[in-house]
Amino acid sequence: MENAVANIVVPLWVWVAFLAGVLAVLALDLGVFNRKAHVVSVKEAAIWTSVWVTLGLAFAAIIFIWQGQQKGFEWLTGYVVEYSLAVDNIFVFVLVFGYFNVPPQYRHRVLFWGILGALVMRGAMIGVGSALIKEFHWLLIVFGLFLLYTGIKMLTQKGSDDHVDMDKNPAIKLAKRFFKVSENYDGQKFFTVQNGVRMATPLFLVLVFIEFTDLIFAVDSIPAIFAITQDPFIVFTSNVMAILGLRSLYFLLADIVDRFVYLKTGLAVILSFVGVKLLLPDVSKWILGESIKIPTAVSLGVIVGILAISVIASLIKTANKPDSPKLEKEV
Repeated sequence: MENAVANIVVPLWVWVAFLAGVLAVLALDLGVFNRKAHVVSVKEAAIWTSVWVTLGLAFAAIIFIWQGQQKGFEWLTGYVVEYSLAVDNIFVFVLVFGYFNVPPQYRHRVLFWGILGALVMRGAMIGVGSALIKEFHWLLIVFGLFLLYTGIKMLTQKGSDDHVDMDKNPAIKLAKRFFKVSENYDGQKFFTVQNGVRMATPLFLVLVFIEFTDLIFAVDSIPAIFAITQDPFIVFTSNVMAILGLRSLYFLLADIVDRFVYLKTGLAVILSFVGVKLLLPDVSKWILGESIKIPTAVSLGVIVGILAISVIASLIKTANKPDSPKLEKEV
């Protein structure tokens, strides 16, 4: 595997400082800037997207200065991979918000808590993954094969999820077994009281679905970043910074996401590429007796190039395409 530079032991206080900074920014986001429920405008979303991307690039610069060029490229590549794969979540957000007819002013709140939960889940999965990889090197080969399989499956898969009955989703069915669900929303509350009975609102079901979906996506995205680096600090921080910008990116792209018709193809190629990157050192050593590795800087260029081509091709393809109707369900 590519380990030209050994993992740097990151002091505990750095981990604590990073987590404290993330929590502080999230507290400002929910408690100050978005204290009142409101419809997020495209302008506001663009500003916040710029803020999150700027913070991500600033953190990348810190890694370059602190840990050197190799680690810097690993972090930046991991960030780009996670951010690009996170875009796939936007398709799901559009689908679930339309299906449950979620009022626009409540969407920021549900995404805030959904992404906060995603950060916790991914942190746990990354911790477990790092520990297992350290003990069992062959897991990287399993990850590589899984990513290659997933990428090929995405390339050959036909059909759309636009007409999926979300009420049959296992997470939704499980939530309904444990909670009575009201028929109507009660502002931006996840729980309400009706006739003296405490009930979950449809907004809670949306939150459950988003958390479940992110868990599924994490099965692809976390092995993908382990293909770039096995440094726990690089893996975790790049993942977190990418996920933090997902909410604002949703509000920025929600109305035009249907135009990205080739994005899933691009993501499939990226997954296949990182799968090959992960497998190549061991396979080449077995066959040629010499371990061949794709430099991280080259990987970054390839991934950015694939993304750019898929987005530009999508916009050209759909330049004159009318907006498609959103899936809706009466709640």
